[in-house]
Amino acid sequence: MDLVMRLLCALLGLTVLGVNIGGGSGSSCGFPAIYNFGDSNSDTGAISAAISEVPLPNGESFFGHSSGRFCDGRLVIDFVAEKLQLPYLSPYLDSLGTNFRHGANFATGGSSIRPGGYSPFHLGIQLSQFMRFKSHSIALYKQRSSYTQRLPRPEDFSKALYTIDIGQNDLAYGFQHGTIEQVRASIPVILTQFDQAINKLYKEGARFFWVHNTGPHGCLPYNVIYDKQKPGNLDQSGCVKPTNEVAQEFNRQLKDSVLHLRKQLPLAVFTYVDVYSAKYAVISNAKNEGFVDPFDFCCGSYKGYHIDCGKKAIVNGTVYGNPCHNPSRHISWDGIHYSQAANILIASHILNGSLSDPPVSITEACHG
Repeated sequence: MDLVMRLLCALLGLTVLGVNIGGGSGSSCGFPAIYNFGDSNSDTGAISAAISEVPLPNGESFFGHSSGRFCDGRLVIDFVAEKLQLPYLSPYLDSLGTNFRHGANFATGGSSIRPGGYSPFHLGIQLSQFMRFKSHSIALYKQRSSYTQRLPRPEDFSKALYTIDIGQNDLAYGFQHGTIEQVRASIPVILTQFDQAINKLYKEGARFFWVHNTGPHGCLPYNVIYDKQKPGNLDQSGCVKPTNEVAQEFNRQLKDSVLHLRKQLPLAVFTYVDVYSAKYAVISNAKNEGFVDPFDFCCGSYKGYHIDCGKKAIVNGTVYGNPCHNPSRHISWDGIHYSQAANILIASHILNGSLSDPPVSITEACHG
């Protein structure tokens, strides 16, 4: 089966609602809204609004223009919205003419759980933004403001799905500024702050949590390029073993945190989602899925120097930075972020519940 047919099958799978996997009840939750917290893996325009526009060719494959996403098209969070039959999430930081009736996106590129990383918009700041958003929305409802048509109903905050995909930059920043051992030792501190954030959301009325673990950091082409020269550093799929082992340890401790939160917050429902396995499966099976080399990316260049996707540089008469002609054959879009084609497959792996604990589809994630 060629790549186009595989992607069509995956897309058809995403449109089938109410799939009952394992422990699911078979009844759809009907979430009225999504509130998302994270980094560039789920940023739908916050960086563009707050710092600078994410330029074309980002967005070209689906939106036909720059959409604020670090991708040629849709992200996994967009397929989450599609699966729940809700509109794509608009970023909280881009409020001009925005309709927040069915949720808001607080994810910002470069963000981490802990403060002091690449971005000022760490998870604590994102929570502060959410709390302000919620309190002002409720206040406007009490005032019977005309703006309420574009705001969530107060009762929907406790019925919404809270999606969280963050932690990759905590590890990346640690790898860049410290040793593998130091990053591994920092994981409990990082997850303590994660636990505190979840507790704050719970106090604000959040009840349904969909938590992604972190992906295979050592499979990002950016990391493979710089680490593959070290003897014995790569696994059978060509990924950097030491960084992936730390990512797996992060995920093990994150799952333990989620299990603890289930006991601590009895009215909450947590779904822990193994995104690591979904992404690694796509990468390790790249050839069979019709992709080119999984470490060959489409946009930007890291061949001895860095060129951001959307920019170009001329070196000795050669232009570097031109995007590839067929993004759908690439797993990696820009060396760090996944292409829309890869995101389609990743979403098809995780949204049906087969990689979740408990094993429920996202449409049933209100069932404990």
